[in-house]
Parts: sequence; C-alpha cells; structure tokens
Amino acid sequence: MNTQPLSELVEQSQQLLAQIRQHPQFKILRFDCDVTVGDVSQFFNTLQYSSTGLDVSSLESFNNE
Repeated sequence: MNTQPLSELVEQSQQLLAQIRQHPQFKILRFDCDVTVGDVSQFFNTLQYSSTGLDVSSLESFNNE
C-alpha cells in the first residue's frame, strides 16, 4: 500500500499529465475518445481540492447556475 499523502500523489499525476500533453508522440496522436486530457486534468484538480476538505461545489466554476 502506498503511504504517500493523497495530495502528493495527485501532484505527481498532474505533473505526469503535463509531460504527456507536451510529448511529441502524444501531440501527433489522432484518436477520438469521450474523455480528454483536459477532463483528466479537471478530475485531478477536483481530487486535490477534495483531499484538502474544501467543498468544491461552492466554487463558481463547479456551480451549475
């Protein structure tokens, strides 16, 4: 079992995602999928806020109004 704090794991994941997004091999890929790199990035942002105990639903960008 991993003993690193969740916030550290999320940060590492975000760094890897940024590296993948900038990688030349990734940039030339042409595929169609339902989930984008931006969606994954947003997921990690939400997970990061959730792990700090912040209620993300109160933030304007997460509000459906």
